[in-house]
Amino acid sequence: MANLSNSPITQVSQVPTHTNLQPQLLTRLFLDLRGRRFEVDRETIMNLPESVLLCLFPNGLVLSRQSVALSDGGGDDDEEEVYGVDFDPECFQFVLTFFRNASDNFYGTSTTPGLFAAQQQLFESPSSEFGPATSQNPLLSKQAIIVLREELEYFSIPPKDGNAATDANGLANESMVDIKRRSGDYLIEKRSIFTALQRNVNKENNVAEQHLIDMLCMSGFDREDEWGFRALEPSRCCISSIALVLLKTGIVHHPSEEKPVEIDATQMATAQKLLLFWRKPARKCWWDGLDVELPAVNDKPAMTVKLWARRVWTLELSLV
Repeated sequence: MANLSNSPITQVSQVPTHTNLQPQLLTRLFLDLRGRRFEVDRETIMNLPESVLLCLFPNGLVLSRQSVALSDGGGDDDEEEVYGVDFDPECFQFVLTFFRNASDNFYGTSTTPGLFAAQQQLFESPSSEFGPATSQNPLLSKQAIIVLREELEYFSIPPKDGNAATDANGLANESMVDIKRRSGDYLIEKRSIFTALQRNVNKENNVAEQHLIDMLCMSGFDREDEWGFRALEPSRCCISSIALVLLKTGIVHHPSEEKPVEIDATQMATAQKLLLFWRKPARKCWWDGLDVELPAVNDKPAMTVKLWARRVWTLELSLV
C-alpha cells in the first residue's frame, strides 16, 4: 500500500478536521518580471542557482500554501497567484533556456538518449581510481553548471571645465545625466568576462585572483569568453551580467560506442574543487578606475571622464 503521507497532495478525510491541515505544495508559480509573465513549475524553481533565487525573492519564497478552507477535491488549488519580481525578464529567460538545454543533453529526451545513460557503467565498475565512493560523486549523476554573475555599479567623474554638476540636493543636471547614460553605453559594450579582473591582477599582482581566473578557465570557461547576458538596470547606474558554462568534469564520451566512457582523473579532481561552491555562493568585490574616452553622440562632443566601477562577482555551482 502506498504511503499517503509522502504525497504532495493533502489527503482529506470524510470527516474534515481543521486541526490536521497540512500546507499544500505548489506545483507551479506565476511570476511577473517587470511586466512579463512566466509560468514556472516547482522543480524548475528548485533547480535555479541560489544566487539567482536570492535576486528573484530577496524576502524568501514559500513553495506551499496553507488552505483557508477545505477543498472539496474538485478544481485546481494552484489558482493563479502572481508574484511580482523585480528582475530582468530576458536574463531569467536566458537562465531557464540554458538549464533546460543542459538537462535535456545530460538526461536525454523522449527521442534522444543523454550522456547520463552512457555513464551507468561508472557506477557498476567495482574498481575505480576514485575509490569506493565513486557512486557518491554527484558529478557523475548530475549535470554541473558554473554560474558567474557580476553586479557593476559605475560612477562618472566629469571634466572640471564642463557644466555637468549636481545641485544642493545631490540631483544631477541634464549634462551630468547625459554623461551617466553615455558611460553606461560605454561599459555595456565591454562584454569580456576576465578583462577587468586580469587588469586588477596585473596592477596589484594579486596571486589569489590569478588562481581564480586559472581555475575557472580550467573548469569550463575560456579566457576570451564574454558574458552570456549583460544589460543596464532601469533608472540605475548599474549593469547586471551573467555567464553559464557546463563544468568540465573529465568524463570522456567517445564518438564511437566501441570504447567505454572514461574519466580524466586530473580534470575530475579540478572539477571537484568547484563543489565547494555548490549551494554556497562566494562573492568577490573590487574597485576599478579608468580614464575613458566617451565617443561623440549626435550633437554631444567626445570627452574624457574618470569612470569608477564597483564590481561584485558571485560564483556558484549548480547541479541539475
